[in-house]
Amino acid sequence: MGADGCLLTDDNRVMRVLGIDPGTRVTGYGVVEKQKNKLVNIMYGEVKPSKGAPLSTCLVTIYDQLMEVVEKTTPDAVAIEDIFYGKNVKSLIKQGETKGITILVGSHKRTPVFEYTPLEIKKVVVGYGRAEKNQIQYMVKAILHLSELPPPDASDALAVAICHAHFLKVSPI
Repeated sequence: MGADGCLLTDDNRVMRVLGIDPGTRVTGYGVVEKQKNKLVNIMYGEVKPSKGAPLSTCLVTIYDQLMEVVEKTTPDAVAIEDIFYGKNVKSLIKQGETKGITILVGSHKRTPVFEYTPLEIKKVVVGYGRAEKNQIQYMVKAILHLSELPPPDASDALAVAICHAHFLKVSPI
């Protein structure tokens, strides 16, 4: 166990992780598989509900599309980026509702769901807790040997999955 309360992963175990970056207007997702000591991209993308749609419709869209990803990829774990604590309470509440939907996605199939702070994710992926979004994109591209930069929210979701593949938290949320 690491000093941060996480377990180091077994290098011989194959593990598939769905990473999610929850957002009301754009929710990123990324699935990586840890095969021995390397990480392989399985798929990534962004869920973008219709502009101007009511929150309830956005949440259904996010849930349905993420459930399709779960059905296609059958992850062993779901890792979610903890919501950003901002000054706008209304936005924070919407983010929390979106996060709840993403937790439900993993829980629906009895897949354990884990949560990582942006600081934890950035330290694992970039090596620096205050990294910028473009730095995360470039590191995700390099780690997963992608031919192009993933979109920003998909890149964040892949970073969450990479973080979980390297350090397993002891208990799910």
